[in-house]
Amino acid sequence: MTMTTLAAADFAGSPLEIMGALDFDRRGAALSPRRLPDWTRPQINPMLDFMLRTPSGVRLRFATTAHTVRLTVLTTHMAGRSGRGGCAFDLACNGMVHTRRHHEGNQLHFDPSGKVPPRIEPGEVYDVVFDGLGDEQKNLSLWLPHNALVELHALSVDGGEVEAPDPLGVHWIHHGSSISHCMEADIPTGTWPVVAGQAAGIDVTNLGLGGQCHLDPFMARTIRDLNPDFISIKAGINIVNGDTMRERVFLPLAHGFLDTLREAHPEVPILLISPIYCPSAEDHPGPTIPNAEGKFGTIDRPPALREGALTLSRIRELLSEVVISRNDPHLAYLSGLELFGEDDAHDLPDDLHPNPTGYRRMGKRFADRVFGDDGILQSIR
Repeated sequence: MTMTTLAAADFAGSPLEIMGALDFDRRGAALSPRRLPDWTRPQINPMLDFMLRTPSGVRLRFATTAHTVRLTVLTTHMAGRSGRGGCAFDLACNGMVHTRRHHEGNQLHFDPSGKVPPRIEPGEVYDVVFDGLGDEQKNLSLWLPHNALVELHALSVDGGEVEAPDPLGVHWIHHGSSISHCMEADIPTGTWPVVAGQAAGIDVTNLGLGGQCHLDPFMARTIRDLNPDFISIKAGINIVNGDTMRERVFLPLAHGFLDTLREAHPEVPILLISPIYCPSAEDHPGPTIPNAEGKFGTIDRPPALREGALTLSRIRELLSEVVISRNDPHLAYLSGLELFGEDDAHDLPDDLHPNPTGYRRMGKRFADRVFGDDGILQSIR
């Protein structure tokens, strides 16, 4: 039997592919994936830095005959209300997904109210083991947790070597909010962009970042500098949640984001997606905050301060108008209500984020509506 071990420091020179990560933090001999490139570091705030280090959609791809795969990691994940939290790793192999859940590693104790500073309860490096994989040649995708920070220390395979995987097909890049980051999903392959991509056999780079979709110029330039076959942008909910802009600023930023993408990709299909259903913000501007029960609601404001303030219904109108006004045959609009509407509110436990069932439904609907034989992608190619 052959045992092969790759230290993280040797990943770059090996056949191993790390998909969905655009940069890494070096932590001693370990690598920690980041979902934005190095040049963006001076332009981002601390919360965005945290979100881009939670590797939603990041996975290790390789081929092997090995029957056992071992990933040595140190994770930092949220402590649960009743004690130690946890995170999950998924291994996609021969059309099946194997899940391993772990509670080891660092625990991050975080007070959502902000009244108590975050603190880390230190943990130890541990192994995530997938065995019984058979001795045939196979392509593997090992998905990292979508809701934890991850340090990669080593990858070991027993019964084979780490070889180059088969090439991927269509490359889809998606940018969105927490509802694309999907920290509430139960497993890494349960986020809706991954569900949609796997249903259609399409590779996705997920740039969904919790609370951080604000049509930032550095995000547009990041996507512009990649090599996508299809781009989708799901924008609006964070802008209302944070009350970060009004109509006067929102419109030119939406156009400017698209202008930047078109500089390098004049004919790449782009889909602009508006927000899903959120009961408190449909017709009332933000900001939104959680109450004592953890449900999100908007804050009342004097009528004089509502001029130009954005609601979700108004954002849907504006994004639709942006697409129509550009007269771009490779650009389309999709209402988020087609992915998750008022009838789905039973799967919206905090009145903002879907639960795991809601995310899976979103992914299946997106795959049908966009990637189907008569879907949107076919019409704008």
